[in-house]
Amino acid sequence: MSESVYKVIELVGTSTASWEDAAKNAVETASKSLKDLRVAEITKLDMKVEGGKVTAFRSRVKLSFKYAT
Repeated sequence: MSESVYKVIELVGTSTASWEDAAKNAVETASKSLKDLRVAEITKLDMKVEGGKVTAFRSRVKLSFKYAT
């Protein structure tokens, strides 16, 4: 079995619909420039509030990807 090395980065995705969509947006955007994505972990959820109303959902995501060998 070969050994692997992974990098973990932190992203914040946003959505006007839901936390799930915000997390999905973060991962899908990262996948356009990063290869071999492995695990996404939601570390924090929050909302943007304007005028007493929720205007956006935000998901902080830790995302790992494999370094090429």
